[in-house]
Amino acid sequence: MKIGFDAKRLFNNFTGLGNYSRFVVDTLLEAGTADNYYLYTPKIKDRPETKRFLQDPRLKIITPPSWMKPSPLAAVWRSSLPIIAKEFSSLDVYHGLSHELPLGIPSHVKTIVTIHDLIFLRYPQFYSRFDVMMHHQKVKHACRVADRIIAVSEQTARDIIHFLKADPAKIKVIYQGCHRQFRHTHTPAEIEVVRKKYDLPDRYVLMVGSIESRKNAITLLKAFAMLPKDGRPGLVLVGKGTTYLDEVKSNIAALNIEKEVSLIHHAAFSDLPAIYQGATVFAYPSLFEGFGIPIIEAIESGIPVLTSKGSCFAEAGGPQAWYADPQKPEEWASLLKEIVGSDNQQRIASQQEHVLKFRPEQNRENVLNSYQF
Repeated sequence: MKIGFDAKRLFNNFTGLGNYSRFVVDTLLEAGTADNYYLYTPKIKDRPETKRFLQDPRLKIITPPSWMKPSPLAAVWRSSLPIIAKEFSSLDVYHGLSHELPLGIPSHVKTIVTIHDLIFLRYPQFYSRFDVMMHHQKVKHACRVADRIIAVSEQTARDIIHFLKADPAKIKVIYQGCHRQFRHTHTPAEIEVVRKKYDLPDRYVLMVGSIESRKNAITLLKAFAMLPKDGRPGLVLVGKGTTYLDEVKSNIAALNIEKEVSLIHHAAFSDLPAIYQGATVFAYPSLFEGFGIPIIEAIESGIPVLTSKGSCFAEAGGPQAWYADPQKPEEWASLLKEIVGSDNQQRIASQQEHVLKFRPEQNRENVLNSYQF
């Protein structure tokens, strides 16, 4: 079987959509099937995260001809692959890994699109009007023409039906997982090396994710400031800053917690497991997510998880995580105090049972089944 992938995010995005793209292709490669994989991308960034895909002989990487590589022609190439890329018509299946499918796909090529979230429709205030219009147009087209739609959570499946009126029979929920590196247990010495590299406190509450309004870090800051100063751990926020960062910094100053909060904007991906494993608790106060991969990373890292009520968070966190209203800092403060002061090993062990459903072998079986028509 010849399977094509939209690999733009795989080679050029190093957060959520890129991690998902690499996770899917990586797990399929581990299956050791005889399938031929074609990765279509307008450009390539040679980074540690992409090296495996650049070096694996089982992958055929296809980029635009040289005269089309300057933007915006590369975007035209990507949206018109079936017309421009000569080998496209020989594919059996084409999988759009991040919300999109190109125009003009031949009827004999079966199509799958993964929809991660429709946050731009549920919370349009977090986006520009142009972005909402553009994303809506692309995802609506993809869901209309796709033979199968993969939703990364039940929450996303419900949103696809509600906002796009998609046929429920076409939708298959396949949970995504996290990179295998989060299942590697680091020694205390290894964790200490990373702790010193980023100047982290001995004990800390950890949040990982872009520092943007929807991630709601200010609720966590306010909750942290409510904890008794005596014995309070530090607070570490890891993620790329946006304009919301100025508001975060203003709140840190107003709450007089500057000496206790660490902002890390550029942590190496390979260092993240040790950063997680060194934490006392993982806190994720996001207002809404399509899934919430950092929750899975934290569970795989063997630390207690406190996250938001609602959205998809219970799907990711399972019954042994702690949940609080993302609009009520006092709830977060109360639960943080409980978690920090307790022995949570039993609940952490139960979290490990829950996380099995997100492991690569489960994902691989479900994705491969979705390619069968």
